[in-house]
Amino acid sequence: MTGPAYDATLRTSRVRVRYAETDRMGVVYYANYLVWFEVGRTEWLRQVGWSYREMEEEGVALPVIAAHCEYRQPARYDDEIEIRTRASALSPVRVRFDYELVRHSDAVVLAEGHTVHATLDTAGRPCRIPPRVRDLLG
Repeated sequence: MTGPAYDATLRTSRVRVRYAETDRMGVVYYANYLVWFEVGRTEWLRQVGWSYREMEEEGVALPVIAAHCEYRQPARYDDEIEIRTRASALSPVRVRFDYELVRHSDAVVLAEGHTVHATLDTAGRPCRIPPRVRDLLG
C-alpha cells in the first residue's frame, strides 16, 4: 500500500493551547481557531520562503474576504495542535487556504476550515497573485 500523494502546497506548524485561550471549562474559545488559521497561513508563507513582512514591503496584501470553520472536537488547555495548511489559487487575484487542526497526542481532527484572500496592491486595488506564490500553487 502506498501513502498519500505528495502535496507541494501542504505545510504544517504547531501551537500549544495557552490558558488564556480557554474558557472557564478549559475548552478553547471558538474564535481562537481562526487565530490558529492565521498562524498556519503565516507559517505556510514563511516555509515557502516569503514572510508577510516581505510581502507587504513588496506592495502586496492578502486581506481575508471569507472565513469558514467547522468544529469537530474541543481543544483544551495544554493540547499541542498541529495546523495543516494547504493553499490553492482560486483565480488570478484570489487565493484560498484550507486548514485542518489536529491534536498531536491522538491525531484527532479538532476543526477544519478555509479562508479566501484577495490579492491587493498598495492602493487597495486587486492585483495578480505574485509569481513566486502562483508557481507554488500550480
